Amino acid sequence: MFYLGTGILPAQDRASDTNPMANNPDAVAAGRRLYDQTCQACHGGEGRGDRGPALTTATLPHGSGDGDLFRNIRNGIAGSGMPAFSILTADQIWQLVSYIRSLNGAATASPNEVVAGDAAAGETIFFGKAACSGCHQVNGRGGIVGPDLSAAGKSSAQALRLKIADPNADSGGRGRRGPGVVVVKTSDGREIRGARRAEDTYSLQMVDISGKLLLIDKARITEERYEFKSLMPDNYAQRLTAAEIQNVVAYLKTLGARDFAKTIQADISGGLTPGLTFDRLRHSSAEPQNWLTYWGDYQGRHYSALKQINTSNVRQLQARWSAQLVGPSSLEATPLVVDGIMYTTGSPGTVVALDAKTGLQIWRYQRQQKVVNPYEINPFNRGVAVLGSRVFFGTLDAALVALDARTGLPLWEGQIDDTLKGYSLTSAPLALKDKIVVGITGGEFGAPGYVDAYDPATGRRLWRFNTIPGPGEFGHDTWKGDSWKHGGSPAWLTGSYDPDLDVLYWTVGNPGPDSDAEIRKGDNLFSSSVVALDPNTGQRKWHYQFTPGDSHDWDATEDVLLVDRPFHGQNRKLLLQADRNGIFYVLDRTSGKFLLGSPFVHQTWNAGFDENGRPRIVPGTDASPEGVAVYPSGGGGNNWRSPSYDPATGWMYLVFSDSGQRFVRTPEEYEAGKQYWSGRGTPIPGETATAGVMAIDPETGAVKWRYKIAQATLGGGVLATGGGLVFAATGDGNLIALNSKTGAPLWHFQTGARIGASPMSYSVDGQQFVAISAGSVLYSFALPQ
Repeated sequence: MFYLGTGILPAQDRASDTNPMANNPDAVAAGRRLYDQTCQACHGGEGRGDRGPALTTATLPHGSGDGDLFRNIRNGIAGSGMPAFSILTADQIWQLVSYIRSLNGAATASPNEVVAGDAAAGETIFFGKAACSGCHQVNGRGGIVGPDLSAAGKSSAQALRLKIADPNADSGGRGRRGPGVVVVKTSDGREIRGARRAEDTYSLQMVDISGKLLLIDKARITEERYEFKSLMPDNYAQRLTAAEIQNVVAYLKTLGARDFAKTIQADISGGLTPGLTFDRLRHSSAEPQNWLTYWGDYQGRHYSALKQINTSNVRQLQARWSAQLVGPSSLEATPLVVDGIMYTTGSPGTVVALDAKTGLQIWRYQRQQKVVNPYEINPFNRGVAVLGSRVFFGTLDAALVALDARTGLPLWEGQIDDTLKGYSLTSAPLALKDKIVVGITGGEFGAPGYVDAYDPATGRRLWRFNTIPGPGEFGHDTWKGDSWKHGGSPAWLTGSYDPDLDVLYWTVGNPGPDSDAEIRKGDNLFSSSVVALDPNTGQRKWHYQFTPGDSHDWDATEDVLLVDRPFHGQNRKLLLQADRNGIFYVLDRTSGKFLLGSPFVHQTWNAGFDENGRPRIVPGTDASPEGVAVYPSGGGGNNWRSPSYDPATGWMYLVFSDSGQRFVRTPEEYEAGKQYWSGRGTPIPGETATAGVMAIDPETGAVKWRYKIAQATLGGGVLATGGGLVFAATGDGNLIALNSKTGAPLWHFQTGARIGASPMSYSVDGQQFVAISAGSVLYSFALPQ
């Protein structure tokens, strides 16, 4: 059983990533008996599939490693028909894993197998004369038509040799006639032959013989047939000599596992998409059918120019598809869409690629968290970044991972920091020209924050900007004594970027401990600030601090929107932010000059601004031992939920909360890896919080309209579109559509679950969709066909 409160199995029952009974014939036999008793009813005889999926493939939808199989059998798979078999011992589960591994039709190699042949010569043949890499990938190098062979050496030499010489042979002795090949004829007269990847009643996914992934609507298919014959050429016995085949086998036998030292050297361009280039990212407004970054564009505007769905027809909007992404936590990710393919995260460690038109899964990657901080908080992941043909995401145990966008297979993994100190990566990275930029979280643990840039191909760190200046650095004197060492100031939410100025804008959270401003007396730079960075070096260009020396948990980690527009009669490059401290800000983003600060909810801490834009903090509003009532609350007037800027109206839209709290300061000793608050906010007696959606005019800071909602969440944001709409998410589970000019309600859909994510929009084949995650389900909406 699990130990209460830890979620950790006893050592004797814990799953490793390696089966201790691998290659044991007795274990396979015992596993077969167990399988017939416990698994056959759903997965069919010999794993051929029935109510449950077939197990005769090396790639399984919920993880294909030995440890994945162990955990799926032990714990079950939430949201599916797969129950937990916790009654089985660890040995029995490993026996089942051994049997399942024997079902792929290739005999498992003996650990002491000696293979003749020249492996180096075989590698040359594999990538040269035999052209095996045209279909097969080894460590990221090669095609995606056939199976990945990075671990081919786990099969016996005899099985490998037979597969090369006679790919259609019944190597498993169970009457299998090779992998299915699908041939379709389409309504436009094409005939396509390739490998079937996935299929449902209405759509088909296949990879043609050139390696291109095709997502086909079955309404466009006039004929479909299957060939029980491998796509692999059946004449290698004639094309290659016996010695050459043996050399290829010798090379394959050297491949025991995916090798990150080699995957970082692989050229993975092409395949699933032509690749998402920096040029496309910087001109994302030219392709509104896609949603290419976490914020929709580099400028953080979270806006879609699509207008097929508009004020006149939005009442007809209906759910088109949904995808279950069940995990231990609710969904907070905003998906990306690149050329009809949606990339998103489910529970932390899970990344999926979906057909954006149908929701049918293309691939799934699952990574088990390697280290768990027992005091871990915020078990969420908010999305991915895509650059070229790579997908990037962070993990709760503070690792950055790169995947092959064609297959979902890992290319590299870099450990950013130690999660036992409180560090994690929860938000989507930002992909620039030749860098992947991430911000770390851990502020509630007193762990000093930073922003990092990494090489997309290798994972090598290129620079780091520390959000707390060290001794001798500008701003270090704003920290009392050694308080800077545990000063928090995380940089956890995705930043914005101006490609014309070549400036990166990143927001920073509150100082630590959260509620004790006395122990760290001073402004505490660069906490609760926005910093403008040189993306080539990580050097600071300028900063603006929204809340000096904050003691209210007012992270400034809200989206900064970069807008070019007239301001007070002059065309300017602006930075807009509705901060957690209840003030709406307008800055000149070329210099950081303060231009406007206007409350958008009730606030009692700020008496105005001096000529340099520094707030005049009301005395007695810092957290105190006896407690002090201050507005807004620690949750803030705004939070990390996405705002949106509509160039047609010139307004910024956001979900707001309006309430206060009593802020109490209590002594607390710092302990590494534990939360370090030194106090908390408590409700004000008789206080009733209000929430809603609002439109703000950046010219004046005036609120143009408000629409009341029952409940806001920290992550449920808004999306303005070219159709004159604002889509907004509520904590009570509603996705709503409002008129962007008036705030009038036009449509809503009750998802039945808490919404902790923001809506986004894209189009496929000329049809616009609006997608949002709610609970553990990703929904996509469209007009009736």
